[in-house]
Amino acid sequence: MDLKQIAYFVRVAELGSFTRAAVALDVAQPALSRQIRLLEVELRQALLVRNGRGAVPTEAGKLLLAHGRGILHQVERAREELGRVRGQLAGRVALGLPPSIAKALAVPLIREFGRRMPEASLSIIEGLSSGMRESLANGRLDIALVYNAAPGPDVELTPLVDEPLYLVRARGSGTRGAARSLPMRELAELPLVIPSRPNAIRMQVEAALADLGLRPRIALEIDAVAAILELVADGAGNAVLTRNAVQSSGRPQAFDMRAIGTPRLRSRLSTAVSSQRPGTLTQHATLELIGRMAPALLGDPAPAADGGAA
Repeated sequence: MDLKQIAYFVRVAELGSFTRAAVALDVAQPALSRQIRLLEVELRQALLVRNGRGAVPTEAGKLLLAHGRGILHQVERAREELGRVRGQLAGRVALGLPPSIAKALAVPLIREFGRRMPEASLSIIEGLSSGMRESLANGRLDIALVYNAAPGPDVELTPLVDEPLYLVRARGSGTRGAARSLPMRELAELPLVIPSRPNAIRMQVEAALADLGLRPRIALEIDAVAAILELVADGAGNAVLTRNAVQSSGRPQAFDMRAIGTPRLRSRLSTAVSSQRPGTLTQHATLELIGRMAPALLGDPAPAADGGAA
């Protein structure tokens, strides 16, 4: 085995397709297939099952995939350690961000990352908290920012910021009493446009209402913040979101926001890393950078602004 063969195999197994892997690796598909075949011959086992939909790992392939990710990770870490001898942080960090905060955090974070670590690269992928946790486990992400994540043996969580949740309505619709927090019991009476389970905010709303013996009134289930806000603006219902989700919508002036509950209903944002793989020096530096920047960029403004998004 050599590192190129392992890297090729891991990419094909992760993408589930020789065609997609060839594009991602920028190699000709016949050359990619030949390297995988040589690896199978050397190991005397089939590693991938090719079918009409692509390629999936065999049992032997799943075992090699787990080892291969670890091997490639350790090689990358060795390169970073050698870079540290030169006084530089290097390598690639894959960071997952929820769509609701990507616009507020991504640009300033990329700018500061490039200034502090010019020899390293930062790749940002948007996704929902539940999916990003899986990506941490399979090695597609190094760091993720997740909402209301439950502790587990596979992930290390560090609280970052608590964001208040708001009832979001189309501007001018039902704003009476907006200066005070909306009681949880009143939230149960309103039609909601909300993501499907196991979305973090959905689960939190259901749990808070369940404590009162109530259930949310679901009008529509949509797993995309932008689509939720478009439907709210169109009068399809109300949303429960953070202020950053509304501010990053492109037209925050189209919505009114009202705080929920007393004490305020909040969503906890945490950094998450895999507990199964050691972090690199560049990843640790990125975590420290996020820890310094996120509270200032994502923190909620003064409560006096609760009546509107503008």
